[in-house]
Amino acid sequence: MKKRALILALAGIMAASLTGCGSLKDDAVVVKAGDEEITAGVANFYARYTQAQYETYFASYFGGDDMWTKNASDGKTYEESIKETLLDDLKNMALLEKHMKDYDVKLTKADKKAIDDAAEEFDKANSQKKKDKVSGSEENVKRVMTLMVIEQKMRSAIVAEANVNVTDEEAVQKHMQYVEFDYTTSSDSSDSSDTTVSDDEKKQVKEKAAAFAEGAKTAEDFASYATEQGTEAKDATFDSDSVSPSKEVVKAADKLGEGELTGVVESDTACYVAKVTSLNDEAATETKKQSLLTEKQDKYYKKVLKKWKKEEKITVHKGTWNKIDFTKLSVKAKDTSTTGTSTDSASGN
Repeated sequence: MKKRALILALAGIMAASLTGCGSLKDDAVVVKAGDEEITAGVANFYARYTQAQYETYFASYFGGDDMWTKNASDGKTYEESIKETLLDDLKNMALLEKHMKDYDVKLTKADKKAIDDAAEEFDKANSQKKKDKVSGSEENVKRVMTLMVIEQKMRSAIVAEANVNVTDEEAVQKHMQYVEFDYTTSSDSSDSSDTTVSDDEKKQVKEKAAAFAEGAKTAEDFASYATEQGTEAKDATFDSDSVSPSKEVVKAADKLGEGELTGVVESDTACYVAKVTSLNDEAATETKKQSLLTEKQDKYYKKVLKKWKKEEKITVHKGTWNKIDFTKLSVKAKDTSTTGTSTDSASGN
């Protein structure tokens, strides 16, 4: 996200209707790295900003109104998992600010004006009661946005020195067209969950796929032939590490030259017939190259932060951090993009 867009998103996301109570001391320290400190007020506003995004846009996916008490994939509750990530973000922000001089990173007049304008916008959009709930004082809002801008600028400066590159060979993506013949069951069982496919049913699907494969050998156009046969050819770009449409198809297609067909390829759920149409899909290869470059830069960036964490004494006041509770205060964004009125609600104790 571009810096200006990030600032505007922060200003808008917290324009919410809030209820709840808290006993957080605004100037208490949550994270300290050398002389750099992150106060409870700053930590709370940053946490509520993230909470608002989850509750507004992802609540239905993560479990609804009680999403924060649900178990995440790492064995923790969603609240524990997200707060762990946020705490690490705060440590990183403190370190990045501390090392600004090392990379000659400074906030420009334009940066500061954008921060001031966004803080003013946030201030006007929320009542004092709402702002108190999320530690949304002018000082805290500006501090959070400043740290986020510093994080962006520092990341750019750090990855610029990474000296990483991606070769065409690393990124090359092939292209295939394929037809999928799903295994289906004709079970008479009254149990709708009975999806077991018999050997006879699998055999019928395989025979159908084999007949298609035989005809495809002499077809001038694979996709047109699929349409003539009452099915559909789908497109996929791939390399040896791809798993879609299935790892079995990828393994078979990866051995072929341009224009060659796989024959019938079986997986646990279907049979496939595929044709390799290109050994170098230029658009997909360029996209992959950018993706791999970003991965390498991100790896270098994390390596630098890890080194700093080993060198610097970082103190975390967990008692203060633990007072920020997502289950006792709900925070949602106000949608003013079209009507200017809020369609979200929030509640707490």
